[in-house]
Amino acid sequence: MVTPLDVPRLAAGDSFVLRAWELGDLSLVREASSDDYIPLITTVPSTYSRAAGEAFVQRQWERASTGAGYPFVIVRIEDGRPLGTVGLWVRDRGEGRASLGYWLAGSARGRGIASEALRAVVRWALGDLRIPRLQLYVEPWNVASRRTAERVGFQREGVLRSWQQVGEERRDMIMYSMLGADAREESGGTS
Repeated sequence: MVTPLDVPRLAAGDSFVLRAWELGDLSLVREASSDDYIPLITTVPSTYSRAAGEAFVQRQWERASTGAGYPFVIVRIEDGRPLGTVGLWVRDRGEGRASLGYWLAGSARGRGIASEALRAVVRWALGDLRIPRLQLYVEPWNVASRRTAERVGFQREGVLRSWQQVGEERRDMIMYSMLGADAREESGGTS
């Protein structure tokens, strides 16, 4: 039996909050649809329409309701503007691991927002959910995403050749991981 997941509200630094997707986030889906890359690697529609945007948001709700994972929207507290997303995918939780993915709208990039959001989800996943291993995959050319992972404390493990279909071709991915022990060492804790 599938247990639905409740997407919590998480603080991401002092300026951002992470929460579940809402239909009011369609402006974010619209902006992401016009990005050259996001629709290739996600289920964001490549051509925006209100119906396609609503279907995307409903897929995020389904991911939580079917137990597949926790899709968060990154929201700026100051004005309530949605800026991007972080997903924690838990289908391999029984094996002691979960995967993460993240993207920001083009207008929000380059300000450390993804790092703040990723750090908040990692802290929650390792601490509250007690998932022993977190992993994420980044294309080798995506320097900004690699820096985000490394800033948060993820360790590069290696290149997975022809790992993922992106658009019309198979692409290499760099696998990054973080263990609960890594996070404790970084914070200076022993428990």
